[in-house]
Amino acid sequence: MQFLISDTFTDSLAKLELAEQKLVKTTAFDLQIDPNGNGSGGQGNRFHRLDNAKDKQFWSVRVSSDIRLIVHRSNNTLLLCYVDHHDKAYAWAERRKLETHPATGAAQMVEIRERVQEVTIPIYTVKAPQSQKITPAKPKPPLLADIGKDVLLSYGVPEEWLHDVLQASEDNLFEVAAHLPAEAAEALLELATGGTPKRPQVPQHARGPEFSVSPFTHPDALRRFRIMDGTEALEQAFAYPWEKWTIFLHPAQSQLVERDYGGPARVSGSAGTGKSIVALHRAVHIVRSQPDSRVLLTTFSETLANALRSKLARLITSTPQLGDRIEVHALNTIGERLFLRLCQQRLGGAQIASRSRVKELLKEVIASAPAQPFRLAFLASEWDDVVDAWQVESWEAYRDVKRLGRKTRLSEQQRGQIWAIMNGLRAKLTAAKLITHAAMFQALATELGTSKRFPFDAVVVDECQDLSVTQLRFLAALGSSRPNGLFFAGDLGQRIFQLPFSWKALGVEVRGRAHTLRINYRTSHQIRQQADRLLGPEIADVDGNTEDRRGAQSVFNGPEPSISIHPDEAAEQTAVASWITGLLKTGMVPGEIGVFVRTVAEIPRARAALDVARIPYLTLDDRVATVSGSASVGTMHLAKGLEFRAVVVMACDDEVLPSQQRIAEVGDDADLEEIYHTERHLLYVACTRARERLLLTGVIPASEFLDDLKR
Repeated sequence: MQFLISDTFTDSLAKLELAEQKLVKTTAFDLQIDPNGNGSGGQGNRFHRLDNAKDKQFWSVRVSSDIRLIVHRSNNTLLLCYVDHHDKAYAWAERRKLETHPATGAAQMVEIRERVQEVTIPIYTVKAPQSQKITPAKPKPPLLADIGKDVLLSYGVPEEWLHDVLQASEDNLFEVAAHLPAEAAEALLELATGGTPKRPQVPQHARGPEFSVSPFTHPDALRRFRIMDGTEALEQAFAYPWEKWTIFLHPAQSQLVERDYGGPARVSGSAGTGKSIVALHRAVHIVRSQPDSRVLLTTFSETLANALRSKLARLITSTPQLGDRIEVHALNTIGERLFLRLCQQRLGGAQIASRSRVKELLKEVIASAPAQPFRLAFLASEWDDVVDAWQVESWEAYRDVKRLGRKTRLSEQQRGQIWAIMNGLRAKLTAAKLITHAAMFQALATELGTSKRFPFDAVVVDECQDLSVTQLRFLAALGSSRPNGLFFAGDLGQRIFQLPFSWKALGVEVRGRAHTLRINYRTSHQIRQQADRLLGPEIADVDGNTEDRRGAQSVFNGPEPSISIHPDEAAEQTAVASWITGLLKTGMVPGEIGVFVRTVAEIPRARAALDVARIPYLTLDDRVATVSGSASVGTMHLAKGLEFRAVVVMACDDEVLPSQQRIAEVGDDADLEEIYHTERHLLYVACTRARERLLLTGVIPASEFLDDLKR
């Protein structure tokens, strides 16, 4: 007998108290071992028929005196569907039925239409004077009236919901979509915005009027149902119920994961569309499909690398040996390791120079140079963004280089003055046997470019929008010449560290192999819509590849984000504490809350608010990960890759966001423009860490960016 779990079960399990969860897990393991529920001596789990359920294959299983597990039992399958206290569990089952969709063949958990209670949504208006005649608002037209029923059925809309779908207007489309299976809801949202949803590729044996295989094997069904092949797989699903997206992969994502690519490929999409999960599954797919292959899964920071390691461990729990062939590292970490092995001896034992050490040496060069009109900030950025970034090694190269992203025009004489300083810095680094990270990656690219043996068969890169020039050269040398050798995932709207540059010019061409994910699974419609106001509707890279953000859709609704401005920090902290306390009263736990600020200097403000709320919290840094029992506090940079049910973005003050320190140090007109771009991107990153609730706060005068969010 097949033993399965549903995503509705993992969701409901997560809402129980820990002691109750343990009892449920024990009961589930007993059912997996003994699906008939007899147990030892005939005193095990007992199935109780649900008399009021329309689906007669729903049964209740007693977990404790008050907890009931709802299962769907047939001759061949036992599916864990839901768990809750007695009355709530029974009420859930009475409003659902499990069926195979007549058009798609996918198993669906369908909400029974006639049992859905009508909910009246109040509309608050200003009361008009008695003498003023009020004209009733004209009903808005249905959005999908021109879509045929057969088309809607082909996207997985249940038959009994067709009428509601065809009558839905922009006022209640989300309300209707909330009652539908995920594939139907996503298709409706895309159809309503003028798009054409893609249907999943259904295996040949699952087509036709008679479905000869289990409807649980349909790509749409695999998003919500998982076959448990042994107790280890069940234990994995129990351990991480909130992170089910590492298990349930969307069919559109699955197609990108399993496709063969003739060259470098890139998956993009706005925050919450599952890019990191696609990257993770891509790495696992390669080692599963290519025996003895070795894969590097990399990203720009150690914090994100740690997060990928944790998710990888969950994904391959049933086949942990795959982990021996997947290495997960931050780019600098793997670069330093390979440099030590391949290049260091050839370069005379050079060591990696820290950014602070490079700046000290630059100051020394400037102090010993003849008087010149350039400030330290300008020269430091010229080194970082031009000379070191592109590894410019001669006066001729610097004289002719296109200073991409730098608007200050320089005469040849000025370039000569600057090059004297840049060359002096290069000489000091060489004398001290120091090498920058950019130079390290350049050396690796040169070494690998002449090698016939590679340390990895494929490379998967997450957060690729923050790659540097020489990092991309290094990755190109590792895998761009081989089919399926390079796979990138990222979002141009989250670029916060690097100036834009041409990938094509460096030998990494993704045109024709670039794909955009449009369905947001993590963030509510309201939060996504507001955060998107910080960015343009389209973002293009230097090579002309465009990410159109207008087609993105969230799959669920939520409360509107809140923005509150206060007279002083004490009032802000009190308001944040009150907001968090209200969330805790609704059942949210501290580990589901994140509080972010622009810089380390504002961290005490966030801590003070959590102290007022009297909840445990952990301050994040590059080495510290989130903890389930504590709220997380950190800077916006550390928010990347994290996600919470609720997020507070504090200290959105005019003097804090955008960073006045960065503006004061600006050395080029283009730098100022880039600062504003990256500061917006940072706020976008922080806001989109929230799944359901978002609060932004500051003190008077508030950041100008908050005005953009209010548009």
